[in-house]
Amino acid sequence: MAVVLDPFVLALIIGPMLVAFLAAIFLKGFIRAVIAFAAGSALLAGVFGLLGAFFAAVIELTVGAGLTAVLFLVAITLTQGKEDESPAKGAAP
Repeated sequence: MAVVLDPFVLALIIGPMLVAFLAAIFLKGFIRAVIAFAAGSALLAGVFGLLGAFFAAVIELTVGAGLTAVLFLVAITLTQGKEDESPAKGAAP
């Protein structure tokens, strides 16, 4: 069964998805970038669902938006505020 999809409806999801992924690339804050990545991944799962690939949509939603975002957030919170205390090479004492 072929899925007939209005290009306008698809563009309404692909546009914000691209904005979210570009925001994830260019945002300065790590947590904001992870949230933008998770939003883009959730919108990508919506595109998969509209195209009829429901299994791919569920996997993308759980792994892409859910698990990856949680792992990124845990890694950010575990490493935040811990800087290398050794002096840089060539630094004055």
